Amino acid sequence: MDHPFESNQPIYQQIRRIIEDQILTGQLAEGDQAPSTNQLVQFYKINHLTVSKGVNRLVEEGILFKKRGIGMFVAQGAREKVIRKRKKEFLDNYIYGLVREAELLGISEEEIMAFIKQVKGRGKNDDARGI
Repeated sequence: MDHPFESNQPIYQQIRRIIEDQILTGQLAEGDQAPSTNQLVQFYKINHLTVSKGVNRLVEEGILFKKRGIGMFVAQGAREKVIRKRKKEFLDNYIYGLVREAELLGISEEEIMAFIKQVKGRGKNDDARGI
């Protein structure tokens, strides 16, 4: 569970994303009990209200649900909800800008796809910018 926090994003959003990542990777399956607010507070050494805000956002989105007196659990369909949400974020944060820049540079769809395949084919330590 160890996770360093980044300064460019509020911690409550990072807590939310950590739990979403656990759902996406299968660490937390539908019906599983999610880490409690107290567990997250103790593990990450952060404010209770910060953790609560992140967890409550997941409840509002229908990704987690509360069982009074028992804890938080992963909702049915949570993984699909996270995937849909993340795909929209990916489109908004990366694809629109990529397409806009490609149009400005006169890069065709075929060239974009070739670049993507080039990057995917390289190792993580390789420099994928050798265009």
